[in-house]
Amino acid sequence: MKQLRLPLNRDPVYRRQDFIVSPANAAAKDVLEVWRMWPGGVAALIGPEGSGKTHLARLWVEEAGATILTAAPGDLSPLRGKPVLIEDADRWSDETALFHLINMAAAGGALLMTSRVAPRTWPATLPDLRSRLNSVQVLQLAAPDDVALSGVLMNLFKARNIVPAADLIPYLLTRMDRSYASARRLAELLDETAAASGREVNRALASKVLEVDKAINHLLG
Repeated sequence: MKQLRLPLNRDPVYRRQDFIVSPANAAAKDVLEVWRMWPGGVAALIGPEGSGKTHLARLWVEEAGATILTAAPGDLSPLRGKPVLIEDADRWSDETALFHLINMAAAGGALLMTSRVAPRTWPATLPDLRSRLNSVQVLQLAAPDDVALSGVLMNLFKARNIVPAADLIPYLLTRMDRSYASARRLAELLDETAAASGREVNRALASKVLEVDKAINHLLG
């Protein structure tokens, strides 16, 4: 097999039509859709790496017209009464700002926070912040199930004009990492390998690509 390039770090696009609703995410998605009814105006979307937190959170941003915060602004007042998203909130460094954002959400805004772990486990030295984090509504995402991964793989193949063999996706589901990132990576590798070798996208090609994918993951650590 010809030498493959490492997958490019392309900025992901979070489209509504690409989000596959499944038992792993349906309950969380339903609650996000009624965000104006959140207790205290706050919710935490949690789940393992690759479970779709960012995709679902960005769909909420689009729906709610929310502001995405990557760091605490010096002046929080322009955010009063507005929806706000903080990703990886367990690593948020400004406890005071987070405390005020939670209070602002309760007063008429909304705050969605993402994390791999529940808010009750986040570090917090301010007693009042600790109390508020302990009471935040938690929306749990499980690792992607077969329904979600199958749908994502089909979308990825369609976007690349790949017509996979009928048994390819069931074959991949039993061997790939259970994450959307893995699905995107495998689709890209399959596309590139098929184009370079002139081979069909089938189980035999997938077997080779899975070996390459494991090697890449090992190299990238």
